[in-house]
Amino acid sequence: MTDCLSHRGPDDRGEWISDDGRIALGHRRLSILDLSDNGKQPMQSASGRYTIVYNGEVYNFRELREELGPDYPFRGQSDTEVLLAAFEARGVEDAVKQFRGMFAFAVWDEKERCLWMARDRVGKKPLYYSHSANHFVFGSEIRALTKSPWVASDISREALALYLKFSYLPAPCSIYENVWKLRPGTLLSVKEDSPLKLNESLYWDFSEVVADGGRNLLRFETEETAADQLEQLLSEAVRMRMISDVPLGAFLSGGIDSSTIVSLMQKESSRPVKTFSIGTHHSDYNEAQYAKQVARHLGTDHTELYITESEAQEVIPELPRIYDEPFADTSQIPTYLVSKLARKDVTVCLSGDGGDELFGGYNRYLFIDRYWKRLRWIPTFLRRALGAGLHGVSLSQWEKIMNVFAAVTPKGLLPALPAEKIHKVGSLLKSANGLDVQDVFFAKWPDVYDLIIGARPMDDESLLCEQPPEGLHLASQQMWVDMQTYLVDDILVKLDRATMAVGLEGRAPLLDQRIVEFAWSLPQSMKIRNGKGKYLLRKVLSRHVPEDLVDRPKMGFDLPIAQWLRQDLRQWAEDRLDSAVIRRQGILNVRRVERVWNEHLAGRVDRSGAIWNVLMFQEWLANNSP
Repeated sequence: MTDCLSHRGPDDRGEWISDDGRIALGHRRLSILDLSDNGKQPMQSASGRYTIVYNGEVYNFRELREELGPDYPFRGQSDTEVLLAAFEARGVEDAVKQFRGMFAFAVWDEKERCLWMARDRVGKKPLYYSHSANHFVFGSEIRALTKSPWVASDISREALALYLKFSYLPAPCSIYENVWKLRPGTLLSVKEDSPLKLNESLYWDFSEVVADGGRNLLRFETEETAADQLEQLLSEAVRMRMISDVPLGAFLSGGIDSSTIVSLMQKESSRPVKTFSIGTHHSDYNEAQYAKQVARHLGTDHTELYITESEAQEVIPELPRIYDEPFADTSQIPTYLVSKLARKDVTVCLSGDGGDELFGGYNRYLFIDRYWKRLRWIPTFLRRALGAGLHGVSLSQWEKIMNVFAAVTPKGLLPALPAEKIHKVGSLLKSANGLDVQDVFFAKWPDVYDLIIGARPMDDESLLCEQPPEGLHLASQQMWVDMQTYLVDDILVKLDRATMAVGLEGRAPLLDQRIVEFAWSLPQSMKIRNGKGKYLLRKVLSRHVPEDLVDRPKMGFDLPIAQWLRQDLRQWAEDRLDSAVIRRQGILNVRRVERVWNEHLAGRVDRSGAIWNVLMFQEWLANNSP
């Protein structure tokens, strides 16, 4: 089980088995703090009561160590030992509430004969588990669990439906039956009884944070005062994440989030910060030129790599190994390549992840903010009827209608893919809350249960357990949903698997709990204003970087997947979509797949999103079949 996770911890390994043989803990180490054997895991507390295996970093460990006083017999300087000392002093349930950082840990309490497991507040570090009446198995990646004799590799068709719909697997689901992801901010206890007794509780309730922020919105004398407070919080978060006993750098895309983080890093550093970006020669998808300008302005030690299309395509067969479960966010490719680039020089890299979800950066939030104000006055029954009418016309029929308009409309006045946008507007009109909106913007296969043989519809809302707090603007509802789904199981999975695949630790200062709590206490106008998101974050950045270097439409690093599937990748795709193979697997509806693939090849509609999801599943399945 630990051998298959060697990429996550290439520097060392360790195992601990209890005297009675009932508990076994294994660990792979990526050495970041206290590189000596004093940082080796599994690690026991001074009294021998607690034994821990732990992935991640607790950034406030020095403060906690001072608070614990001089009585605890510390042997080294690692944060792992501070966690154990905190357990000794306060117990696991109280101690975990004091930890600021990214972590997933399992700690055995010999006195209470109980295994405790926890995951950080926003889900930066993964934790999978499986159990029966008498066995409990866990690991950082699902591959470790399948190496044990107690976990069967039976695909969950309901979870597969969610993956094909959203391009990722939302917690608590995994691709396998009876394998689960621990939710962020959650503490799980497993008592040694027969049968085993599991109890799950929240030590940090994100929905309560949002609700409390809404009840107690922050008021500032001036906007500069608000920007001062945000910059102070950001500087502290960056400073804490720059603590490392190994070389450290940052990803720099040239966008607002990463530029803010690098600006504050450079302010804290006495030498040029090492920054890394990746570019492509395809001008429509290239942000590296902007990253270079920001790096030059800040004076960082900048490294950039321009990749060719063939280099990007060569990564595709590696994706099942890197991402472990089916995963279909196409930016997984450049994320892995820039991680591989950075690992040549550093072992820790800071990123700007989280800024969009916290400060309203995605274009869809702007769309909702702009148009929902105009649409919500329409009576609900009328709005839903209008939405149903737009949906009543098929995509192909809308394509024909829009082609007629295109023939008599000046070039540039009609949007790209107008038929799909009309269907999205129809779906938005029918939306009741942020959960519905998520379907509008993410669902690649809206009727996914017709695609999977034998799948039963799952209540998507059950994944979040509750409705959004009352009083939230629809754009804020979408941010609330994204923080618990898209951010956790797409953005942070992408960062964790890509960095860990090359033995690199990724840190995300914007997702510090104090910044999360601050952001959800801001009025909406401090996030979205005048058709732009991240209003307050932009004010902070403007103090360090000229606005003309970063003030541009949001691009992101994308790849021309739609074009590749019709050209360079066509043979690979057709091999994976071979009807005989799909029919033999007995999982997907062959005719549905064929129809969508042929629509994409014909060039009438862009079906690359739906097809890519299927291809990533087929590629994963080919690499994980018994």
